[in-house]
Amino acid sequence: MLRAVALNKAYRRHTHRIQVLTDLTLNVEAGEFLSIVGQSGSGKSTLLHLLGSLDRPDSGSILLNGRRIDDVGRRERDALRNKTFGFIFQFYHLLPELTMLENVMMPAMISNGIFSWMGRRRDARNRATAILERVGLGHRLGHRPRELSGGEMQRTAIARALVSGPKILFADEPTGNLDAESGGDIMRILESFNRDEKVTILMVTHNPEMARTTDRVVRMAGGRLADAPPAPAGSETGIPRGVVIAAA
Repeated sequence: MLRAVALNKAYRRHTHRIQVLTDLTLNVEAGEFLSIVGQSGSGKSTLLHLLGSLDRPDSGSILLNGRRIDDVGRRERDALRNKTFGFIFQFYHLLPELTMLENVMMPAMISNGIFSWMGRRRDARNRATAILERVGLGHRLGHRPRELSGGEMQRTAIARALVSGPKILFADEPTGNLDAESGGDIMRILESFNRDEKVTILMVTHNPEMARTTDRVVRMAGGRLADAPPAPAGSETGIPRGVVIAAA
C-alpha cells in the first residue's frame, strides 16, 4: 500500500549538515499495524513525516498504491493529509478554545468552504459524536482540553485523526506522555480501528512492550533499517505479529 524507496534526508544546523535518513526502503501492507522503534535521533519521526507528506525527501520516492506522492503539489498534499492520512502526536495539539466535539470536527471544517460547510455541518457533527463515543468520550463533548486528563486528550486526538476515515494512520509516540494504564487504553483503541476498520497504522514508539503487540516491528539505527525476513506461510501481512527486524 505504501512504499518508500531509497529515501535520503538531511538537515542543516548552522554550518553542519546532519544526515538523518540514508537510502531507506520500506514496504507497508494494507491493514498492517507496524511499529518503528530505535534510539532517539535514529530517524523514526523523520521517516513518519516523510511518509505522511509533512516533509519531502532530498532524494528517493514514496508511493501510495503504486502512485508517487512525494513530488505532488501543495494542494494534493493537503488533500492527502486531510482525507487519506491521519496523524496522532505525542503532544495532543488540541485547540484550547474549542470543545472536544469542535476539535474533532475541525478536519471536516477545513476541507469545506463556508457555503458547503453549512450544508454538511450536521453530518460532520454526527460523525464526530459517533467517533468520540467509540473512544469513550461521549460524555465529554462540550468539555475543553483543560478539563480533560492526558489520556482523554489523546483519545480526542485519535478521534480527530480518524473522523475523516483515513486509510493510513501515522502515530508518533502516541502514549509517550501517558501512564501505563492510559497508554494501554490508547493501544486498545488503535488495535480496534486497525482490526475493525482495517486502518493501516504506522506507529513510532519507545515502548518495547507496546511495539510487540503490533503486527511487525522495524528497528532503526543510523537512519537505516534492515530488510524484512521471509514471510511465513499463512501470514496475512507477510510478517507475524510481534516479529522484530533488527537494525542494519
